[in-house]
Amino acid sequence: MALDPSFIVGIVGNVISILVFASPIGTFRRVVKKKSTESFKWQPYVTTLLSTSLWTFYGLLKPGGLLVVTVNGIGTVLQAIYVTLYLVYAPRDTRVKMAKLVAVLNVGFLGLVILVTLLAIHGSVRLTVIGFLCAALTVGMYVSPLAAMRMVVKTMSVEYMPFFLSFFLFLNGGVWSVYSLLVQDYFIGVPNCVGFALGSVQLVLYAIYKRKTPLAKAAETDEEEGSAHLVGEVEMQGYEGKNSFHAAQQRHLNKGSSLPKPSIPRQTSLNKVVRSLSMTAYELHSYWHQNDRLGS
Repeated sequence: MALDPSFIVGIVGNVISILVFASPIGTFRRVVKKKSTESFKWQPYVTTLLSTSLWTFYGLLKPGGLLVVTVNGIGTVLQAIYVTLYLVYAPRDTRVKMAKLVAVLNVGFLGLVILVTLLAIHGSVRLTVIGFLCAALTVGMYVSPLAAMRMVVKTMSVEYMPFFLSFFLFLNGGVWSVYSLLVQDYFIGVPNCVGFALGSVQLVLYAIYKRKTPLAKAAETDEEEGSAHLVGEVEMQGYEGKNSFHAAQQRHLNKGSSLPKPSIPRQTSLNKVVRSLSMTAYELHSYWHQNDRLGS
């Protein structure tokens, strides 16, 4: 018996989505090891927990929604673990803010949606309401990397847009878009088509800016080269000044040696020679310069 193509595509989608959900494991291993959340943002984990919870509920309501339930059920468990670890290791002020948002969104809002849907809405309208909520939240999550894309263009660097994350989001959106066409579910299709398109743009940006020098690093390199050039000029000027000093000293010595011998006692001339041998270069230059002026 041949397997339904939608089931095969759904299995592939489950694997890819679970890999995406599991990607922060390394981050939280570091959090537990250091017992600190450092500068990691907590908002994405709270909103993803809400999204996976709503999609799990949607899969339970939808006939044949088993694959939607499995992937989002696993995602809900993982996100709940991430949120719990963040609450444990976050600073007190952050912990209070995060706990309030978790209480409002993941307990209050989610519970209200489930109660209203089950008690006040009936029939196919129930699935439509939850589908709209899930699609809107998923589109918002797929659009969130726009800030990273803008940073890539601004800095000409892909440092803030990891390749594998962009690649798996691209694959995730593409696979679930195909699944939605096979099962004719537009609530799954629309947000994942948006994710597929944005993932494609991210990969194009990565290909464009991967080998380009970031503006900040280019400015730093220019500054270092300018400093090196300035130091080189100063050293060259010092070297040339030193050479000029020695050349002037040599000229003075030559000039002094070419002057007619003064009519002074021989002992005085000998004393001057002895004295000159004990002088420094600067003193010698001044001494001969003074004698040169006197001689002229």
